[in-house]
Amino acid sequence: MGKDTKDRILDEALVSFVENGYKGTNLRDFAAGMGLSKSALYSHYDSKEAIWNALLDKMEAYYARRFGSVDNMPEIPMSCEELFATTMKMVNFTVSDERIVLTRKLLLAEQFHDERVKKLATEHFLNGTREIYKIIFGKMMENDLLKQEDPDMLAFAFTSPITALIHYCDREPEKEPEIMQQVEAFVKYFIKTYGIQGKRHP
Repeated sequence: MGKDTKDRILDEALVSFVENGYKGTNLRDFAAGMGLSKSALYSHYDSKEAIWNALLDKMEAYYARRFGSVDNMPEIPMSCEELFATTMKMVNFTVSDERIVLTRKLLLAEQFHDERVKKLATEHFLNGTREIYKIIFGKMMENDLLKQEDPDMLAFAFTSPITALIHYCDREPEKEPEIMQQVEAFVKYFIKTYGIQGKRHP
């Protein structure tokens, strides 16, 4: 029961921090909204900062487990068709998973007020996905599935427009179908430009 309450506090805190900001979240009102007294809340987390850091820990682990990371790589595509499928699966996850969407909004809003959040924003919006694709592209080049290029620069060129379109989805979710079509068109263009068509690594 205690663990369930701790998890529920973090789930509700994510919503509250996104809606009100870290500074604008009042723990007494937050606890009351959950049907808890402030002392009951403090029996699980002894401060707002403790809730904040536990939330960031939880979402960092959730993202790495569900989306992927350098330490938890997705399978290396064995063809350009698999590269397309893998990419669209990752993009669909990151625009449709409610926790990830809220976490992205939280990082965007709080990155200028918190040093840890700033580093996490850089990791999630730029370096993390770029590093994953640097490894993917390097392996695909070794397997003669992509043209020989600098895999880091190629990963940067690939992930930056997709990240921009994902942020576009966050700002205007009603345009998601149209934006996802743009993502698909870009990925297909990239594969047409850099892929070695008709090859599949055994």
